Amino acid sequence: MTSFPELGSPSSLPWTNSATAMRALLALAVVFVMLATTGWTAVRGHQGDSDPRAASLSAWLHDSIGGRPLPAPEAGSAAVARFLGSLTGDQRTRLAERYPLVVGNLDGAPVELRYRANRIALAKARKVEEHRRHASGLTPSGRHEAGRRMHRFASLMSKDRQVLAFDPSGSGRVAEVFGDLDRADRVSVVVPGVDTNVLTFEKSQRAHTAPVGMARSLYAAERKAAPGTRTAVIAWADYTSPNGVGMDAATGKLAAEGALRLRALVRALPGGSPVSLFCHSYGSVVCGVAARELPSRVTDVAVAGSPGMRAERVSELRTSARIWAMRDADDWIQDVPHLAVGGLGHGADPVSAAFGARLLSARDAKGHAGYFEPGTISLANFAGIGVGAVTSVTCAKDDADCSAA
Repeated sequence: MTSFPELGSPSSLPWTNSATAMRALLALAVVFVMLATTGWTAVRGHQGDSDPRAASLSAWLHDSIGGRPLPAPEAGSAAVARFLGSLTGDQRTRLAERYPLVVGNLDGAPVELRYRANRIALAKARKVEEHRRHASGLTPSGRHEAGRRMHRFASLMSKDRQVLAFDPSGSGRVAEVFGDLDRADRVSVVVPGVDTNVLTFEKSQRAHTAPVGMARSLYAAERKAAPGTRTAVIAWADYTSPNGVGMDAATGKLAAEGALRLRALVRALPGGSPVSLFCHSYGSVVCGVAARELPSRVTDVAVAGSPGMRAERVSELRTSARIWAMRDADDWIQDVPHLAVGGLGHGADPVSAAFGARLLSARDAKGHAGYFEPGTISLANFAGIGVGAVTSVTCAKDDADCSAA
């Protein structure tokens, strides 16, 4: 039977016999191998011997301020907010300067404090890469990667950038905010897919295929759609995504881990404004797993180019949020078998009628990576959802009213 081990329980879709299951597994394997050479491109992750954030967190847990022990991050955003709220401004600043990799990723900390801490953390990470680039014994490819990371960190630490989360460990994780998160009437979160890391977080060419370009494009479209609505958009690459096509991309392990982080992000967002999730490719797997325990302030989950949401139908997501789905006619993701056997595969096709999502038009999108391209119907649909104007969206079928589904 179809099963999603990461969710703790199987779905109800039966497999008639073991031969059917084996054929399905073989089909999945063949397609993923094909896509490994034609679709996704693997990116080698940064290999390091240390985990600077783990070291910083260990020191944090053994420290105190004003005679009071520092709170564990797992204490929850509310407890962290209360603790930091009881400190003076100078005390909070000292903590950010002493433990930037902790404070910069601390759910419950004021966003401006996190921005400041991450700017400090980025400066330190840049120095590490600069030193590594000149270290003896480093291969030419290693030296090149160190230079790329150094320049990426320098860009992210600019004063006009609002980095909400940053961890240089491994291939790196990062999240950036566009707009005023504290005062936003509506908040949108862009959840990207495979091969997302600190180096692919933004691109100078084909900018709108990377998380930063996606979020900037959505932010501009939302402001155009509703000039009187204060919006904020988060480019959220604060989870470990699969590197290229392989078992990690075909299973839900990394999605389950990412879902925990996504839920924590949403719960810690300031204020109580409505939140919409825009999930691309493997990011839709993350959103599907997260949907089951998202707070009620998440009103909409929209997926594009999805390989599945770890569910056979919308009702299995167990969320009050509206579920939207779109796929461009030229998106190669349609060739991935939408099924799940023994944890391999991500379940039903979200744009199938049986799944039950509200189907949006993706007209003018540019294949698998072009849903956030300016001027496309797909982006306009996302913007309409993001600002709460769901009756303005264009449905997949001209005679349909997907906003009332």
